[in-house]
Amino acid sequence: MTKREDAGASTALATTALAALGVVYGDIGTSPLYALKECFAPEYGLAPSAANVLGVLSLIFWSLNFVVSLKYLTFIMQADNRGEGGIMALLALLRTRRHRAGLRPLLAGVGLVGAALLYGDGVITPAISVLGAVEGIGVAAPHLPPWTVPMLSSVILVALFMFQRHGTAKVGAVFGRVMLVWFAAIGALGVHGILRHPEVIAAINPWHAVDFFLRDGVRGFLILGAVVLVVTGGEALYADMGHFGKRPIRAAWFAVVLPALVLNYFGQGALLLDQPSAAANPFYSLVPAWALYPMVGIATAAAVVASQALISGAFSLTRQAVQLGYCPRVTILHTSKTEIGQIYLPGVNRLLGVACVLLVLGFQSSGQLASAYGIAVTGTMTITTILFCAVARDRWHWPRWRVVAVGLLFLTVDLAFLGANLIKIAKGGWLPIVIAMGVYLLMTTWKRGRQIVAGILHDSSLPMDLFMSDIARRQPSRVPGTAVFMTSDPTGVPVVLLHHLKHNKVLHQTVVIMSIEGEEIPQVPAAERVTLKVLNEGFYQVVARFGFMETPDVPAVLASLESHGLRARPTETSFYLGRETLLPNGSSTLARWRKLLFIVMARNAQSATAFFNLPPNRVLELGAQIQV
Repeated sequence: MTKREDAGASTALATTALAALGVVYGDIGTSPLYALKECFAPEYGLAPSAANVLGVLSLIFWSLNFVVSLKYLTFIMQADNRGEGGIMALLALLRTRRHRAGLRPLLAGVGLVGAALLYGDGVITPAISVLGAVEGIGVAAPHLPPWTVPMLSSVILVALFMFQRHGTAKVGAVFGRVMLVWFAAIGALGVHGILRHPEVIAAINPWHAVDFFLRDGVRGFLILGAVVLVVTGGEALYADMGHFGKRPIRAAWFAVVLPALVLNYFGQGALLLDQPSAAANPFYSLVPAWALYPMVGIATAAAVVASQALISGAFSLTRQAVQLGYCPRVTILHTSKTEIGQIYLPGVNRLLGVACVLLVLGFQSSGQLASAYGIAVTGTMTITTILFCAVARDRWHWPRWRVVAVGLLFLTVDLAFLGANLIKIAKGGWLPIVIAMGVYLLMTTWKRGRQIVAGILHDSSLPMDLFMSDIARRQPSRVPGTAVFMTSDPTGVPVVLLHHLKHNKVLHQTVVIMSIEGEEIPQVPAAERVTLKVLNEGFYQVVARFGFMETPDVPAVLASLESHGLRARPTETSFYLGRETLLPNGSSTLARWRKLLFIVMARNAQSATAFFNLPPNRVLELGAQIQV
């Protein structure tokens, strides 16, 4: 590689790493606002003595390096589905493998629980990040009414969620710069604090963490419930891998994020050695009085960036769930003409916005929300480890001893963090559990319900060869134009086609039977997108495949078929869809209350016309009653 090429590659890496700062590291980057404060919260009864401060700082330092540097950046990011990461990508990797009877459903269930917990994370992160940033006003102006912080936080969150419909493209360019300013600011504050008591640097020695556990016993274990807050956002590194790649994410972590976080945490610790009373809010107590309000502004901007990352992640996760068959069709709007990942889901956005504002008004402070936050984070971390070990064994064929060694190493830490948070269930930890249970119930109900409906439709259809021989014998009347019959089962004749022929006794000159299949990969290569089979009597069978990061587009599929000899003029093409009226009095084993839930979800699903991007004035729907 020439010097010019090397310089160009370095510039590209730096540019992408800067962009990763604004998307990947918003969550973990804003943890200094509340993490150390929670470690010395009154509920733990931990005095900010020199030994305790050094012990907690040592736990923070090694947690950052073990969980983020070692686990996620070194091991977990190896498990990618064609470049994409996250719980759903892991689940898709496992679903493409054969497992022993009972193991595959178990792994799928575990993966769905992890995905459900991520929704809880997506609700709590905006609320706790914005609250933690705005609480600086209470330090600058302690005489303000107590409702000021939650009300101002609610206003910021409402504005943030209202902005979502414009898309992140309009502000995405500045996200990286905002976070770069944030990390520079917190790093500088950390240096300022460390200069007061340079001895805090000794916390790098892991013996201080070990000594802390030996001295404090149970209390030392329980403090992990607060220490884990420093690694929130570790899952975002993995989930956003497809947007930036492994190398830029790792470069941003080691060059900017990790040094800034360590400096700031150590600076806060040094301040506690000098002023134990600063434990009420060590982050803002570290800020000089003249810089308090500017720092509140910078922190609020960073909190908005952190919130945006989780909101966008919830949008992406929902689209993946739709494509993998775990969620009803939802309205998906693309907010960028060039970036496929920038999408807006109005329904999901409304639910998240209302939930975040309710959390802020209900919990009032970041400290109260921290109890709820830990459960979501540690639960997801644990499930990611389990799925990673399954992928390492089944896809990479790691020897059993290596899988067990790595799994035990990571699970020991994950379960320690999770166990320390379980005692907080009564203080707010129930919230992500309730959210996860609700999301898991909806996902599994929809998946099972669609399987039942698909089975009924399959039993009602005719074999293709029998149907084609009947058409050749009867020779029904034909009219000019093209008819596209949408079906979820490519193996038989769509019920909607049978009904159309039975009642109208006529067929178009060209008949296309089209199935849209969701693949368990992020994106399907163009060469593998469409399969066309030419039948007799002007019939064509088309199967179009889309990955879980893509949105189906039927007109685009039809246009691509011209090179295969199938030309369908938009003004002469009609699309036929089946509209099922679901009744809960069928013979399936699904409980009646879940049948009713499935029917409600089906009624509120986005129309197939909009989801498949069909022209509304060219669509005809034929109804049928189905007993589930």
